[in-house]
Amino acid sequence: MERALETLAAGRVAWGTLALAAPGLNVKLAGMSDRDTPELRYLIRVFGSRAVALGAGYLMSDPAARRRWRRLCLLVDACDTAAGLVHLARGDVPRKSMAALAMMTGTYAALDALALRQDS
Repeated sequence: MERALETLAAGRVAWGTLALAAPGLNVKLAGMSDRDTPELRYLIRVFGSRAVALGAGYLMSDPAARRRWRRLCLLVDACDTAAGLVHLARGDVPRKSMAALAMMTGTYAALDALALRQDS
């Protein structure tokens, strides 16, 4: 499980770095090019900073600190998934894009929860 969590953390760093360096590409990959605005690009960069911090924090931590990082990641991923599901239910964003994003954050949240359960 630890190897999988390290891979997910590296994915956070990679996606976050992409969001910081090329927010327009991030919007395009999310399938929301028709909604691309300077405000959205700013928020994508905010997301990118957070993703890099969560991933790098996890990867640079010792084993004892990683449990705390798993809790933080679970909180963030659960909130992101809940927000995505709300937008999916409202239908105020492209459904296909939002379903894919919510599935991604939901998968992260599920793996975070599973790892925390195994820690207990």
